[in-house]
Amino acid sequence: MEPEGVHTATGGLRERHKARRRSRILDATRELLRESPESVISTERIAERAEVSPATVYNLIGPREKIWEALAVAFTEELEGRLAARRAGGPREVVRSTVQLFVGDPVVSRRMVRGWQESGLVLDRGPLVHLRRAMADARAGGLLRADVDTDALAAVVSASCAGALHQWVAALIDDDRFLARALFAVDVALAAAAADSHRDELLAPLRSRGTA
Repeated sequence: MEPEGVHTATGGLRERHKARRRSRILDATRELLRESPESVISTERIAERAEVSPATVYNLIGPREKIWEALAVAFTEELEGRLAARRAGGPREVVRSTVQLFVGDPVVSRRMVRGWQESGLVLDRGPLVHLRRAMADARAGGLLRADVDTDALAAVVSASCAGALHQWVAALIDDDRFLARALFAVDVALAAAAADSHRDELLAPLRSRGTA
């Protein structure tokens, strides 16, 4: 009978091998998308590029719909790391970091959003959680009125950003306009909920656009 410690180590090693193969599969998918943005990405092509069997792709990720979901999860994890490192930046930094991650890999981001039926959840996971926290911190710090429902405020901003995201995915707006519209949404929300002592400060970004 194997000692418990050996069994645990073996299980841990197996999980690390699975994680590495899964990472190779997602990297292969990204490479194929960048090389041919509008091509059909089959399990067989991904497996060949990742140097694994099609069965491994299916077992570790799933069918094609699950591949898009796995890309979205990896996207969210990357965003989590960025936002955790920049939490002090407040709501605008959450929005800015989210947009920058999308536009940093535009081909993959656009296909991920178009290919995954539940792509709207990309914004409802990491970004919305961090945005809620940032809004609550702004209220606790006295920037926003004490009676403001910061969860509702974050939800409104998230919905506006989702609209800008889908316009960007459809190539109706460029990277700069995507960022500008997302920041405009958060600036409007902050200005509307501003505490009296910070009203001028939070209105300043809107005044600079001539929209106050």
